[in-house]
Amino acid sequence: MFQRICRKILLFIPIMAGLCSLLAMQPVKPRFRVLVLAENGGHHIAYSKAARVWLDKLAADSSFAIDYINNTDRIDSVFLAQYQLFIQLDYPPYAWKPAAVNAFEQYISEGKGGWIGFHHATLLGEFDGYGLWPWFYEFMGKIRFKDYIADFAAGDVHVEDAAHPVLKGVPAVFNVKTEEWYTYDRSPRSSVHVLASVDENSYQPASEKKMGDHPVIWTNTAYKARNVYIFMGHSPDLFENNAYLTLFRNAIFWAAGKP
Repeated sequence: MFQRICRKILLFIPIMAGLCSLLAMQPVKPRFRVLVLAENGGHHIAYSKAARVWLDKLAADSSFAIDYINNTDRIDSVFLAQYQLFIQLDYPPYAWKPAAVNAFEQYISEGKGGWIGFHHATLLGEFDGYGLWPWFYEFMGKIRFKDYIADFAAGDVHVEDAAHPVLKGVPAVFNVKTEEWYTYDRSPRSSVHVLASVDENSYQPASEKKMGDHPVIWTNTAYKARNVYIFMGHSPDLFENNAYLTLFRNAIFWAAGKP
């Protein structure tokens, strides 16, 4: 009797091992899906390439999926419905296809997913023969691009709302060493919730291109989607800045609604 039982157990072990192997081969469902819209050329390409390396590693380590596109041709409501987070990585708010414009406005207004915009997302105005996108103008706090520090400058960013989840673990003041700080025709403060601003007196080298009140991280609480704009996004050396990486990581999980 005992020998028969042992033989059955021995026969059963390979079957169980095979089942375990098959289960291990099954793809793990990602926690959430992220769409990244990034330019495929221009003088921000080094930043975008560094961002992709960092994002791919974070996605692998944190079990989320990430897809990249470099134009808006594929974007419509059906396409966006696949994603819980839209990252506008150094991509301007103009030259979007009409279907993409309509789908994005609905996505944000109805809270169908979260959004993080970087740098070029506030390039609002008339550029390359394209006019102002009125909805996006409202979304970004009713600002128009005015000027920028073309020769770059380091600057100190001061956190204003340390309690916000996007800024958890971010130092009260952190330095960004290479940035082309934009100026706008007005501060967005009256239309958005400011999370951090840059101290223009900290610029190295000093610059006369100043706004006075100069927010650089904010969220617009008038929209259902969790959203955050982060101005800093020009130089790949940002991915050597621990404060920036903490900010970026926090923004992803907060905007996606995934703690």
